[in-house]
Amino acid sequence: MTTPDVVGGGAPMALASTPAARAFLARLSEGAKQAVSQRRPWIELVDRSAFARPESFSEATSRVRKNWGYFRVNYALLLTAVIAFSLISNPVSLFLLCFILAAWIYMYLIRTAPFVAFGRSFSERELFAVMAVFTVFFVFLTNVGSLLISAAMIGFAIISVHAAFRVPDDLFLDEDGSAANGFMSFLGSVPTQPVLATHV
Repeated sequence: MTTPDVVGGGAPMALASTPAARAFLARLSEGAKQAVSQRRPWIELVDRSAFARPESFSEATSRVRKNWGYFRVNYALLLTAVIAFSLISNPVSLFLLCFILAAWIYMYLIRTAPFVAFGRSFSERELFAVMAVFTVFFVFLTNVGSLLISAAMIGFAIISVHAAFRVPDDLFLDEDGSAANGFMSFLGSVPTQPVLATHV
């Protein structure tokens, strides 16, 4: 494959000098800082005195809903840590995933000219289709996909068990809290009313 926009070595320099890359990295950094700043104290997450077995399935689901709303950023960081640990423990999958990520970064952040290969120029739609097939092939036809799915299932299981056994009576969720903005907003919407529990 040949690409007319690659000049000499310096992919990092090309990345840093691309306006789209700078905007993307700035937005990503700002979103990450905002999300992390909204996490709850970890001591609240592991407070042993606040754990009790739910008396019914409905109580467990209610706890999960309230705890998810309150510890949403903490749970996201925990899920990320589980996935990262799984990838680190499997270097081959980590390498393949980094390779896929590098390919997407090059195609949509570093590249500034039309992509040319085999004597023809690819349109953006054709390039996206090729990258999508390339990604699906490496993710789902190798052990990368199964590893990510397994790690995500383990992470969600840990979070669900914690949320079901963590009594949320001492938690107070503000209307504007719980990571409603930034790159963590895909985790769900924040309840419009504050979740207030009555102490017995």
